[in-house]
Amino acid sequence: MRYSIAIPQFDYDTFDAAGLRSFLARAEELGFEGGWALEQIAGEAPLLAPLELLAWCAAGTERLRLGVAVLVTSLHDPLQLASSVTAVDRLSHGRLDVGVGSGGGSRRFAAFGVEQASYISYFTEGLELMKAAWSDEPRVTFHGRFRDVDGLPIQPKPVQRPHPPIWFGGSAPKALARAVRHGDSFMGAGSSTTEAFAGAVSVVRHELERQRKDPARFTIGKRVYLMVDDDAARARERVLAGLRRIYGTMPGVEAVPVSGTPDDVARGLREVIDAGAEYLLLNPVDAGVAENREQMERLAAEVIPRLV
Repeated sequence: MRYSIAIPQFDYDTFDAAGLRSFLARAEELGFEGGWALEQIAGEAPLLAPLELLAWCAAGTERLRLGVAVLVTSLHDPLQLASSVTAVDRLSHGRLDVGVGSGGGSRRFAAFGVEQASYISYFTEGLELMKAAWSDEPRVTFHGRFRDVDGLPIQPKPVQRPHPPIWFGGSAPKALARAVRHGDSFMGAGSSTTEAFAGAVSVVRHELERQRKDPARFTIGKRVYLMVDDDAARARERVLAGLRRIYGTMPGVEAVPVSGTPDDVARGLREVIDAGAEYLLLNPVDAGVAENREQMERLAAEVIPRLV
């Protein structure tokens, strides 16, 4: 199993630079493979933009991989986003993982100038154009439905070739088929239950076989919202409060997290592993950096050893 930790993103009053710098250094010391952010362009939570945050994190880390799951790329201009991804990959010397998703039909596409009727096509074409921008070709020519590019010079290129690893989100069967077709890995959403994740894994594995892709070269992971506390009831209250900070009153969110004593959390994570996860993105949901660091320490000392 591979374990990563969520990077605290809440910025309520003043950015806690010293606290986050210490958090990242400790994550490296504890052996976490990566630190991940999420994207919420429009929402109630004061979350720092992920790529900009990861660029800052790159300067204070040496080994930790830096990921975002997921960028709703249908809400971005593909060439501008490709340039930003390249910058973070270069600033981190090739330590970036990029999660992408189309966003689903409930997104406020009109606010971003995107037609809801064509957002899937916009997403797929945009990813194709980004890959062209990251290619070894010094000039990019691309003729699509939404973009027409002819001999456009694009430099520099990402460190990782042919591009940073692409992690797909999504849950619908067609979205999971696209994940296998266009991506390198799948990241189950933190807002999905373990049961729903197990169903998605089944579809992904079927698509890997159908599309004749090597399962050993396609990682399956999941973000897990969680909270460790010696008092299981208090852990439940804390984790639900944290999810409300991110998602507000989203229906069904109470069925998503793992919480409780170290034994309880290990048991919940074991269920996610048994459902098919090869990679766990552990996501404590306290508001402050110090509180999330305390959670990270407990996960490393009291929970992960129970899963070995």
